[in-house]
Amino acid sequence: MPETVIAGRYKLEDLLGRGGMSEVYCAEDLELGRRVALKLLARDADTARFEREARAVASLGHPNVMQLYDYGEDAGRPYMVLEYVPGGTLENRLAAANGKPLRDADARAVSAGIAAGLAHAHSRGVIHRDLKPANVLFDEEGRPKLADFGIARMAAGEGTLTEAGTVLGTAAYISPEQAAGEPASAASDVYSFGVMLYRMLTGRLPFESNDPMELVLMNRDQPPPPITELRKDPPGLLESTAMAALEKDPAHRPQDGAALLAALGAAGATAATLVAATGATDATRVLPTVPAAAATGETAYAAAPPPPPPGRSRMPLLVAALLLLLLAGGALAYEVTKPDSSNGGTPGQTLPTIEISTKSTTQATTTQPTTAPTTTQPTTTHETTTRQHTTTTQPTTTAAPPTTTALPPPPTTTAPPPPPTTTTPQPTTFTQQATTGP
Repeated sequence: MPETVIAGRYKLEDLLGRGGMSEVYCAEDLELGRRVALKLLARDADTARFEREARAVASLGHPNVMQLYDYGEDAGRPYMVLEYVPGGTLENRLAAANGKPLRDADARAVSAGIAAGLAHAHSRGVIHRDLKPANVLFDEEGRPKLADFGIARMAAGEGTLTEAGTVLGTAAYISPEQAAGEPASAASDVYSFGVMLYRMLTGRLPFESNDPMELVLMNRDQPPPPITELRKDPPGLLESTAMAALEKDPAHRPQDGAALLAALGAAGATAATLVAATGATDATRVLPTVPAAAATGETAYAAAPPPPPPGRSRMPLLVAALLLLLLAGGALAYEVTKPDSSNGGTPGQTLPTIEISTKSTTQATTTQPTTAPTTTQPTTTHETTTRQHTTTTQPTTTAAPPTTTALPPPPTTTAPPPPPTTTTPQPTTFTQQATTGP
């Protein structure tokens, strides 16, 4: 082609693409000495829509959105100058896969980059309204970038350029509400994202037809086939995110790009799972993005913080604490009830009284020693009654085993039982009180 210089600065080189509204060229910026993409409006195209696209892109600044460098007019034709991204489109990559899914790591990285760009656009009030693989381009580092905001709408700005009921968008990726002629929202971009992710995971569209109007109606009315019917091992949260994004009711989808990032971040993807073909890490943080090492050219994409990991159970700690308390209580009880070692356990020592509240009466139990023929020391048995449980504590002696190990249950009457008659000398009696209460 003959040498053409736009606005005395941008020398056109190769034609990158042509559509009904514009032509896109690879051009050289003669002033800055860099390659750029120059989009030149067709002579009979809608100038207002072209200007709207320029304003939408100019309001954004994110690694996953094409950057606008300049805007002007030459020989009556408006133009915009964008960053040059030579890595092709997502449509190119899907077509090269020949009906097969992308690798899971690639799908994860690409979807994270797209969601990050959407999150930024939605946070600025920009709705793309024509999200599709042909509008996702890759730079030299393999980073996905949103492009072609030709029918984008500023959510907080003026009304749409079309009358109510007009269908805008590409048939295979259009949301049900757009197919019904209703206004688009951030959730509409989410639906188109879901169609793209579905195709990345399965190698095919959720709805297929050669008739664009039939595709529009299918997107509007029919539920998509489950991904699990098309492949046995889809990545868990990528699959669930795609199906959630394809809900017919906008209220049932993730509401915007930030919500998509939250869902993708919950998948637990990390930079280690990504491949050189994408050159980008998965979503892990809220905007803005943080550049990675210059040697890799990677960027940590924005994502809402993943939900915190479930807290560790405290049950083992509680059980250990209870065991320590029980051991300490047992040691204390032993120290309280054992005979005084300084006098060899001579009868007559004073033991503390232990009170345990259970019901409403106090029962005093006198423990009688049981004397075996071969011992000179009495055996003292203490019994503490709490509610319906009887506990017998018996100190260890060198004597032969006693003939009894526990006292009989307390009598039903309130009078104390008569002391047993014995011919042996009575040792000092130790009294253990048990207080009962509610």
